[in-house]
Amino acid sequence: MTKSMAGKLAGLLVLTVLLCAGCGKQEGDASTRIVLTTGFEKDEIFRIDSESCKLSEMMVYLTNTQNQYEKVYGAQIWQTDFQGVTLEENVKDRVLAQAAQIKSMNLLAAEHGVSLSVEEEKAVSEAAQQYFASLNEAEKQGMQVTEETIREIYSDYALAEKVYYYIIKDINPEISDDEARTITVEHILIKTYSLNGKGERVPYTEEARKAAYKRAQEVIGRLQSGEKFDTLITEYNEDSKSQYSFGKGELDKAFEEAAFNLGTGEISGIVESKDGYHIIKCLSTFNREETDANKVKIVEQRKKEVFGQEYNDFVAGLNKSLNEELWDSVTFLRDEHIQTSDFFEVYNEVIGDRFRRETRGL
Repeated sequence: MTKSMAGKLAGLLVLTVLLCAGCGKQEGDASTRIVLTTGFEKDEIFRIDSESCKLSEMMVYLTNTQNQYEKVYGAQIWQTDFQGVTLEENVKDRVLAQAAQIKSMNLLAAEHGVSLSVEEEKAVSEAAQQYFASLNEAEKQGMQVTEETIREIYSDYALAEKVYYYIIKDINPEISDDEARTITVEHILIKTYSLNGKGERVPYTEEARKAAYKRAQEVIGRLQSGEKFDTLITEYNEDSKSQYSFGKGELDKAFEEAAFNLGTGEISGIVESKDGYHIIKCLSTFNREETDANKVKIVEQRKKEVFGQEYNDFVAGLNKSLNEELWDSVTFLRDEHIQTSDFFEVYNEVIGDRFRRETRGL
């Protein structure tokens, strides 16, 4: 799934950023892997120590995720595959990992003595009642849910979010202007790759790269002859954007290093990145508003890193088991009467915003 695709799915897996970013896990990391064992209940998908996830819970996650995708892209999206892995399989794996993470965070909450308050439990029940009332009979039967099932899932989500804020509540690093400095540049990109029918990058041949470099040299020559940068952007730029505002560590290293070494109004030579050849013009070496916003982003990232280290250390010692046979049999529900997609939106509306304000004040 591309970043742009994920960005368009508003409300989808609302805790993903909180729970995943900064956790420091790599695909296949032993700390997050669930291993096969026996002795499950017939509807039990996995167990992590004392926490258990039932089939009905996974069907709520999967069905809402499926319908979120289909609302944006249509049902044909599931025909997409990457290197032999279908998008459906990819989404199943991600949802399983996120469900396992939420259960692990509930165990972490117990370790810290964190629990939901009476008011938070009330909000959870209100959200469960609202979402369950929105379901038709086909949706209830297809996902095999009761209102209590929904309440338990919302409770898990809320507790996972609460322990996150509990752990990072005292983390407030000082970020200097230099560390968070944000600059604004224009650039002209001459690409050194093309896209095939699957949207995958295909590097240029050596001959095509030489032709691209020659075009970049043409740009430099015309700039040296006094032509305006804006005019040449229109003629030469092969990027969808010509202007970027960014801080350190956000873009390609070579591009970023060249850009940060420019003064306001200065133009670089030819800079090579993974995308191709760039000519960069610095519009501003310091943007106060953007820099202040970047400070907030850096602080949030540091908090996630602190949480991620504690989370990784904690889950490394947990016993994890997957009912592989049952999980492999799970598929998306393909029924025109099953359209529910607002499970995560209801969480945000009824619990999320109010809950986050309260927990940040822990």
